[in-house]
Amino acid sequence: MSDIDSLRDLGLTRGPDGPTLRVWSSSATSIDLVVDDAPHDRVVPLTRGDGDVWSATDGALTPGRRYWLRADGPPGRGNAFDPSRELLDPYARGLGRTGRGTWQSAVVDESFDWGGVAKPRTPLDRVVVYEAHVRGLTRLAPFVPEELRGSYAGLAAESTIAYLKGLGVTAVQLLPIHQHVDEERLVAQGIENYWGYNTLSYFAPHTAYASRDAQLAGASAVLREFKGMVRLLHEAGIEVYLDVVYNHTAEEGEAGGPVTSLRGLDGSRYYRHDAAGDPVDVTGCGNSIDTSTPAAARLVLDSLRYWADEVQIDGFRFDLAATLGRGADHVFDPEHPLLTAIVTDPALEGVKMIAEPWDVGLGGWQTGAFPPGWIEWNDRFRNRSREFWLTDVAAARADGLPPSGLGSFASKLSGSSNIFARERGPVAGLNFITAHDGFTLLDLVSYDAKHNLSNGEGNRDGTDDNRSFNHGIEGESVNPWISDARRRSMRNLLATLFVSAGVPMLTAGDERGRTQHGNNNAYCTDSELTWVDWSDEPWHVALRDDVAALTRLRAENPALRPIRFGVDGACTLSANEMAWYSASGVEMHPDEWNDVAVRTVQHLVTSTPEHEEPNSVLVVVHGAETTITATLPSPDGVAGYEALWSSDDRGLPAGSAPGDDIVVSGPTVVVYRIV
Repeated sequence: MSDIDSLRDLGLTRGPDGPTLRVWSSSATSIDLVVDDAPHDRVVPLTRGDGDVWSATDGALTPGRRYWLRADGPPGRGNAFDPSRELLDPYARGLGRTGRGTWQSAVVDESFDWGGVAKPRTPLDRVVVYEAHVRGLTRLAPFVPEELRGSYAGLAAESTIAYLKGLGVTAVQLLPIHQHVDEERLVAQGIENYWGYNTLSYFAPHTAYASRDAQLAGASAVLREFKGMVRLLHEAGIEVYLDVVYNHTAEEGEAGGPVTSLRGLDGSRYYRHDAAGDPVDVTGCGNSIDTSTPAAARLVLDSLRYWADEVQIDGFRFDLAATLGRGADHVFDPEHPLLTAIVTDPALEGVKMIAEPWDVGLGGWQTGAFPPGWIEWNDRFRNRSREFWLTDVAAARADGLPPSGLGSFASKLSGSSNIFARERGPVAGLNFITAHDGFTLLDLVSYDAKHNLSNGEGNRDGTDDNRSFNHGIEGESVNPWISDARRRSMRNLLATLFVSAGVPMLTAGDERGRTQHGNNNAYCTDSELTWVDWSDEPWHVALRDDVAALTRLRAENPALRPIRFGVDGACTLSANEMAWYSASGVEMHPDEWNDVAVRTVQHLVTSTPEHEEPNSVLVVVHGAETTITATLPSPDGVAGYEALWSSDDRGLPAGSAPGDDIVVSGPTVVVYRIV
């Protein structure tokens, strides 16, 4: 197998003799380039060269031109050679549909005037991620021109950017924008893959997310609109992260799945197979990219380089990232060459790399196991936060006591040092309460069980492990007591997200109480059910204002966003010095951490300045539906407490001096700054 470093300049490149196309295949016996050169197609044979790279030079490969590949080779497990089949160039920067509804590669004009606008390069401790769907974010937005709603241009509209800035987010993380198609099963059912985790091309932007005018103008215009979106967001200081699906492709399973590119060029090498030649599927999607092979690893790296450089993308969230770290034996290896290369490649310096640290294969759950330089979705934070504020409270209602104590919740609040290695620090964890996959925030506090019948799978799809609490009634309720309790729970969950150490991620619409009516797997619904609802009921506005207040509070208080873990007995710059107090204002006793009857803790964090002024914050957490009197702690050096925010919408509690008593009606979070 050729070495990864020999696989340079794959795809279409410009040279003194004209455009050259380079394609990798070790198994093919012939590959032809076919250029749409009406009235007749031009057929140009590719020549095999060093490292099994095939190439041809043809002056007709100019912007706007369509082209495709045809490959022949021996029969065998994993391959699907057919010299009559049209195949996509894996490196095509643009795609276009034929009259038959199939796709062809398109040469694009990649020129673009960035106007000197640079990447924001927001420091990790200041990042606030907003996970959004390009179409879903603005499809119903009344403040976006109708012809731009649901498009790249709509996301970059002045009013959309103003909303994001007002909310306090620093980065938008977009669900897959690589060109994707619907699975054949969904097409047969008359539904579609709304989320987009079914990639057709790792280099071309999804055409349907462009405005109508750009779609009609062709692939170059679609790419130009996408770059324009990035530029405008960067001008506003907002980074752009892409959710990327390098673990599998839209070619689905080998038994009758579509053949569009990799499988027709060298499927036995691009996809995972066992020693007998049978496919190894660790993604649950019918195929898994074999990143132990140089060509597949190179494809991933080259795609990342293209988007980070040519399109100025600031970060990537890797779907099922554990798959990328599996070796030739299909076992996850945290030192896998590709995982290391992604975070050490000089061409990707400064780009945020975020792993979804699991897949569905053996040993697939790898939270905390990725190498330094990676950020990981912290599912342990999600789970414990939901338990503490929801299922623990539900259990207390039913049985009088919750099932677990404060200890594990406190560890998540302070950065999950039990999960991430000390040298990686708390910013190795991306904290979240909800994501695209699962309940929305409102549904999390409104449903005890999923309601996915509209997906057409008999409610079998989607997780049953929601750790949710409906607060007494399943679904919508007009009962004011239940509505108030649900909204307080949402505020408590949001507060936990933004006052915890780590990188916070908010899901689009959660700040407005968006609902999917209990559907926790709405991947196949492109409708009002999944689009952000921009109606402005008073409680929607209030919740949005709470999020804006929390992001502002986080930005203004470096004690809430440490970069490093501290070491007992030593001063570690950009870490936190922490103290934990009980409701009575004295330091927590070790026995109290596991005592299920103890539901109140006061978390005092003091920054160790490196780049900002010294700062101390007290976070009071009361996780029970009771009213208590708590005593503010009296550590040395604390003169007073300035109340900043409370999840109790009746206002901030009185008391501003050490030793003062405050009345806290729970469940509640209260945040003070030390003065």
